[in-house]
Amino acid sequence: MMILALMIGIQTNSFAQQDSADIRKTALNYIEGWYEGNPERMERALHPELAKRIVSTDKQSGKSRLGQMSALTLINGTKSGGGKDTPPEKQQKDVTILDIYRGAASVKVFASDWIDYLHMAKWNGEWRIVNVLWEVKGDGNGKR
Repeated sequence: MMILALMIGIQTNSFAQQDSADIRKTALNYIEGWYEGNPERMERALHPELAKRIVSTDKQSGKSRLGQMSALTLINGTKSGGGKDTPPEKQQKDVTILDIYRGAASVKVFASDWIDYLHMAKWNGEWRIVNVLWEVKGDGNGKR
């Protein structure tokens, strides 16, 4: 019985290590794809129904508003080379896996001008970004 429990523990740990590697790869496809202007990498990272959102404050009214991008918006923005404007020495792409539970994961990506909080799901056996909530770093004048 002890050997079976040990074998299950080793197998579970192997799956967790593989999931962590795959989650990190997905996050890097997303951010490096952006910087490279590589829409194929971006598309590989995203679920087709992705919602990327930011809460900002309207300067005139002082009220919050929700800005939103879709997977297609991000893929097309990548295709048009939006991230290529960031010089390589300023391309921050730090990935931190915050949590993994079965087929769900939360990941934080520090980029050059913003921070992304990614929600990922294992979709048809592959990790995909389903939701992104993001904030601009610094004084709020970052570009994206």
